[in-house]
Amino acid sequence: MKIEIKGRSNVRSIFVSACLWVMIGALHTPSVMAGETLTRVRSNGKVRCGVTERLLGFSYQDKSGRWQGFNVDFCRAIASAVFGNPDKVSFIPLSAPNRFPVLLSRKIDILAHTATWTFGREAGIGVQFPAIYFYDGQTFMVPAKKKLKKLEDLKGATICVEKGTTFQLNMADVFQVKKIPYTPMVFDSFEEVGKAFLAGKCEACTAERSVLSALRAEAPGNAKGFTIMRREISKEPLGPVVRRGDDEWITLVRWVLFALIEAEERGITSKNVRQIQKTTTDTEILRFLNTSGSLGKSLGLKSDWVARVIEQVGNYEEIFERNLGAGSVLKIERGMNRLWNKGGLLYAPSFQ
Repeated sequence: MKIEIKGRSNVRSIFVSACLWVMIGALHTPSVMAGETLTRVRSNGKVRCGVTERLLGFSYQDKSGRWQGFNVDFCRAIASAVFGNPDKVSFIPLSAPNRFPVLLSRKIDILAHTATWTFGREAGIGVQFPAIYFYDGQTFMVPAKKKLKKLEDLKGATICVEKGTTFQLNMADVFQVKKIPYTPMVFDSFEEVGKAFLAGKCEACTAERSVLSALRAEAPGNAKGFTIMRREISKEPLGPVVRRGDDEWITLVRWVLFALIEAEERGITSKNVRQIQKTTTDTEILRFLNTSGSLGKSLGLKSDWVARVIEQVGNYEEIFERNLGAGSVLKIERGMNRLWNKGGLLYAPSFQ
């Protein structure tokens, strides 16, 4: 067919139309990164999970060498969703300075660390936080005998802090505003921070309240010899971290967390989930547990992935209580990490 084009206006119109179609096509073309992580995870036969170096309550190896902790259990929930087996996961302990470079180099599939969600991290270094799994705040721990209770009491103090964290900048900002002189003593890992503080090399150390609680619980001798200040100088929303660009993996990680939270709100636990799945007539619960519908298929998962995750790992409350709460040595109050209908900040979007 021969097409005749007359006049510059027609040429311009055709050119503009062609450009618009190219742009529209680009918008609807799936990212080349989509599904890459899940494909690699399945090929490897395991989820490679970056966790904190030994930190009681979050990630540590027990006497038998088995990994335990809140962050560890979240990674097991991911493995359960993908493989139906919570043990198909390998744990890689990482310090704060190297956690993001290791993630970006594709040596791990997910970072389940005590990593704070910030604008600079998500916009600047190519990572994404799918959701928040723990709300915390930065504060200070001091020897109880010194009776230091407020920030002003830290005037002139040497304060131990971990490199590559939000704590350095938060502390610098707050102390500058309040005109409190201090000397930071910076270490490459929190393990080094803890050792230096317990050895008396600094008069205080700073981190999230939960992290300081873990350090105090493992202090040799008497944990009552240390006080964690009530004042918090920042908000520290902690969450899992993934590489930016793989929408399928980001969505999977996000909705595994929401499944843990939704299960708690509905009273579905590791002990009763299968019974509820068999006997309930509640259409919302049927949909949630995937006994009616194909919700899991959109994530590349089996239809009952939610039920398997809850059965094998537990709901959010079970994970929190055994690692951080009443069932643990830390006995941390849930506080902001309660459900929304119990005075906290946690709730899940609808599973419709």
